[in-house]
Amino acid sequence: MLTRKTKHLLLKIISMFSVVRGYNIPIIALAQYLSAIFILAPEKHALDILLDFNLFIIVLASSLTIASGYIINNFYDSKKDLINRPNKSMLDRLVSQKTKLQVYFSINFIVFLLAFFVSIRAVLFFSTYIFLIWFYSHKLKKIVVVGNLTASLLAVLPFFAILLYYKNFYEVIFAHATFLFLLLLIREMIKDLENIKGDIANDYKTIPVLFGENSSKKIITILTIFTIIPIYFLIEIYDVGYMDSYFYISLIVLIFFLQMLWKSNEKADYLKLHNVLKFLVVSGVFCIVLINPETLIYGKKIIQTIAN
Repeated sequence: MLTRKTKHLLLKIISMFSVVRGYNIPIIALAQYLSAIFILAPEKHALDILLDFNLFIIVLASSLTIASGYIINNFYDSKKDLINRPNKSMLDRLVSQKTKLQVYFSINFIVFLLAFFVSIRAVLFFSTYIFLIWFYSHKLKKIVVVGNLTASLLAVLPFFAILLYYKNFYEVIFAHATFLFLLLLIREMIKDLENIKGDIANDYKTIPVLFGENSSKKIITILTIFTIIPIYFLIEIYDVGYMDSYFYISLIVLIFFLQMLWKSNEKADYLKLHNVLKFLVVSGVFCIVLINPETLIYGKKIIQTIAN
């Protein structure tokens, strides 16, 4: 039998796990490694990448920074979450605001130390990343459009940490990044529709709050149509191996997504749309293994030959 003290401790651990969204962080770490193996450093052997200590530190520092970001975001959004996510909010409140801040600063200090093992550039990158997450949570999140763009950019930045580490600037990388950025931006817009009641109550200046749900749906529709551009490049221009099947399926899913969007009016409807986008992002992570790294190396050689 567990004692009351042990049960209370377990509840606090579960609460902190909920605050840092521990279920998301392993997926991001996996995505960083798969991106390094199949996209960002295709000329290197997979085992060399997996055993690269500096890369491990970068991935670990990224994971901890993201965790601290969730904490500070939860700290500032505590009132809004009581309206938008009452059940999760009650669980998160088992850990006091003071404890959350203590953990937040402790994690950031660890990230700062870890970055020193890699380079001064890594220190500067993660220091900037930590600052941007705080500034977004404290100020930018409440600003119309700016909050959405910043949130999407912050979600993509961990992959740029690895890009800067390997310094392999393949054009296909930016096509992948553009597609991911658009999906994340659309998801942020859907979250605004999903959280409109809490945003109104807490004076968050979002598009649906200022201009209405229809205006927000129109912008989401335009952004969804824009995903055709990177999808076209990734299927027709660049050789991404069997991953092109993922982009064909994504295109079909996004067509149904738009149909669902214009029929949606309730929070439950927007939550389903949010989960559709989350599914596309997560499945995209696992589909990275369908890329043949040799095609990227070959493509780079052709470009270098033409340039010379």
